[in-house]
Amino acid sequence: MLRSLYIRDYALIEELTVEFESGLNIITGETGAGKSILMGALKMILGERASLEVIRTDAKKAIIEGLFDNTGSGRIRKLLEENDLDPADQIILRREISAAQSRAFVNDTPAPLNVVREVASQLIDLHGQHEHQMLLRTETHVDVLDQFAGLGDLLARYQAQHGDTATLVRELDTLVAQERDLRQQKELYEFQIEEIDAIGPEEGEEDALEGEERILANAERLYEATIQLYDLLYESDNAVNDHLVRVRNELQDLARIDAGLEESAREAESAQIVVAELAHFLQDYNARIEFNPERLAFIRSRLGDIETLKRRYGGTLESVLAHRKDIGARYELAVNFEGAIGVLKEKIAERQAQLSDTARRLSRKRREGGDRVVKAIVAELGRLGMPHSRFEVRFTQAPSSAGWITDEAGQRVQAYPNGMDQVEFFISTNPGESLKPLARVASGGEISRIMLGLKTILAKSERLPILVFDEIDAGISGTIANKVGESMRDLGQYHQIIAITHLAQIAAMGDVHYRVAKHVENGRTHSTITRLPDAERVRQVASLISGAEITDAALQSARELMAAGRRVERAA
Repeated sequence: MLRSLYIRDYALIEELTVEFESGLNIITGETGAGKSILMGALKMILGERASLEVIRTDAKKAIIEGLFDNTGSGRIRKLLEENDLDPADQIILRREISAAQSRAFVNDTPAPLNVVREVASQLIDLHGQHEHQMLLRTETHVDVLDQFAGLGDLLARYQAQHGDTATLVRELDTLVAQERDLRQQKELYEFQIEEIDAIGPEEGEEDALEGEERILANAERLYEATIQLYDLLYESDNAVNDHLVRVRNELQDLARIDAGLEESAREAESAQIVVAELAHFLQDYNARIEFNPERLAFIRSRLGDIETLKRRYGGTLESVLAHRKDIGARYELAVNFEGAIGVLKEKIAERQAQLSDTARRLSRKRREGGDRVVKAIVAELGRLGMPHSRFEVRFTQAPSSAGWITDEAGQRVQAYPNGMDQVEFFISTNPGESLKPLARVASGGEISRIMLGLKTILAKSERLPILVFDEIDAGISGTIANKVGESMRDLGQYHQIIAITHLAQIAAMGDVHYRVAKHVENGRTHSTITRLPDAERVRQVASLISGAEITDAALQSARELMAAGRRVERAA
């Protein structure tokens, strides 16, 4: 629900905070008091584009912030995660509008306006007399029907299968588009494969050959140097090892006199052992040195071949091997192109069969749900003073030779992201009139009641937890207004309702009542909104009946209307 709305320096509003409640929140006020300003501010956090004209005179920027709680539904959480926004049980939507820029935030994180709009659309449906939103948009009718019929799981299965099918179709389209190129490149791939395979380089081979080449090329120097080092350390008359032996022996004798030299004696012994081991290693290494001009020539020739491949295929041995792998796959595909296409087509046919089965089941369930919607909306419109209304849910499919779905009659039809059905609501509100698309209903009063009726029967759906009605009661009065008020009050049991109204019959049904007013202070006009206590509520409802001069009769009528509203509540 919308817990609070904070507005600063927006149009005539200097600063205010409105704390809303659950149930039916009524907003009234004289014409021009600022009700439209309040709705305009609300539209800002719903993602509507801003104009600099909304910034209050002499202010640097306008700020509008809405706090929503109980927003932890899976749908909203997924939406936040997809846009790198932290999920939370509370959501704060904020707009800051200045001459320099307009910025939007979700939970204090900057967000594109389209993301704010998408998040808000999961929370609020704002409907005004002249705004055809959601239920008046034909493309949303199938969503409304699916939610009414509880088809979320079946729809999710269809959408997953639709995505799998789409992926395979894209793969096939890509493969077919590559056919000509693959056939043209086949000979080139074949030549390159033969050239690379004739040499047959292996991963890591170049480094190993270069190391071996350095050793063979310097075999003579390695041989002479290791002989000299061995002689210096161990074999000559003045060998290092002999000197260390004498040092070791002398320190061991001295350590028997002074124990403080024991550590030095041990270090001398260790040094002598290390030198002896190093000398033996050099002797063994020298014995294993190989003089092999043939092997050296082979290695240099092999490295030359690898270098040639490197120059032609990317500059490194890794790039040569990667290129070989890539063209190998392309060559195999070019050789067996028809086979690859056949495998893909078989997979697509299998997925389309599954998709068709799910789409047909989804369509049957929708038609069953459509029958229930018709009965429910006709009954609700009758309660709202439209007893002769007829309502119809029409289903159409689009035949297509390339369609992914086979319908009940075995005909190929277009596969949409949400099924094979195009759904549209039709209505007739008067005897003798033909059914017309809901989106073309002209009467403002009829639109108000149809919208209210549809939303009432969908009240248990979680799609629209907050409903805002901006003077949708235009064109109705008397008994019908009272019925509309009762319906809105009932709807408030499932949703938070915020309603701007001029009708006493509707205002009397409210759970809480706010009055918008404007006044002049220090030469500046200010709009304010105040929550009314019960005593003031009676006077405000009475003012909607009699105007500025509140009569005793108007007060009595207001009390009776409010009492009737409470009786409705007890009866419910």
